[in-house]
Amino acid sequence: MSSSASAMAEDWHSQPSKLNCSSSWPTHVDVFERFVTDFESMMNQLRLVKMRTRLTFLTSLLSQIDKETSPETYILFYANIARAKLLDGDLEGTKAEMDEAWKILDSLESVKSSVNAAYYGVAVDHYKALNQSFSSEKAFCPDDSNLPQDYAPYYRNSLLYLACVDPASDMTAEDRLGRAHDIVHPILDALDGTNFEGIEKLLFTVNEGSIGKFEALAPLLPQEPILQENYAFLRQNICLMALIESVFKRSANNRTMSFKTIAEETRLPNDEVEHLVMKALSLKLIYKAQWTKSPKKTQITWVQPRVLSRSQIGDLAKRLEGWVNKLNVVERRIAGEVEVSA
Repeated sequence: MSSSASAMAEDWHSQPSKLNCSSSWPTHVDVFERFVTDFESMMNQLRLVKMRTRLTFLTSLLSQIDKETSPETYILFYANIARAKLLDGDLEGTKAEMDEAWKILDSLESVKSSVNAAYYGVAVDHYKALNQSFSSEKAFCPDDSNLPQDYAPYYRNSLLYLACVDPASDMTAEDRLGRAHDIVHPILDALDGTNFEGIEKLLFTVNEGSIGKFEALAPLLPQEPILQENYAFLRQNICLMALIESVFKRSANNRTMSFKTIAEETRLPNDEVEHLVMKALSLKLIYKAQWTKSPKKTQITWVQPRVLSRSQIGDLAKRLEGWVNKLNVVERRIAGEVEVSA
């Protein structure tokens, strides 16, 4: 075989590896139909078969898994089957598999990060594809205002996905740029001094759960109709984030709060606090919340991990430094007692 032919053959064999890149997932099926079929006879046949039979293979394996003894494995299979259906353009089938995975995921108290990441990752891509589909339909039917389009699930699942992965090692640079993790990226500084500076501030404000800053930015919302139309939704989310921040900023032994305290920090009426806590529980933003009726208090021991701003990380560092100082004091005291007893 000539050197040029050898190089060409090697190039054909390298193509499947490039196509397996996660960034090309949304277009795998289209790429296969329009591009791969032209040279499939020259490809690595094993990889070609894997591309063609992935869904059938995963479905057959799923039937061999015991859901009761291996629930996390079951979730992973459902997530991968959902991914395969998404690549095939079957949005309804993808959602059905996601729902099955969520039923199991929601019933478990503790799940490995990789399992959570598998579910939330496909959920992100599903809702992204769903909204792109709606956008295309609206382009052809601009007068049809009844076409549903909801970006909230996409952003919510994006944040949950980011809480389960290490962006530096588990995500490509392109993925990181397109995810909410870049709320702390210097690229957002480019919005300073522009007409979109208010949106940048709103993004940081909601993430921080700062009610005061949110109310200060409220007069800017009418400038963006979509924000004004969804003011109630934004208000609910800022209250939820304020609740999380209230818990997060307290030490582990000081997380029992009265409803009055929560009402003050979220700026809600007292009679709406219980509903807020229940809403946070249902969304799994908080966990293991217990409360008493008289007096009305709640103890929250866990909050959903999220992306922190630089100021929040600074506050966390100060708390960690204080904890280390206390530990050093205890260590010196114990060391003295050990020396005396010796």
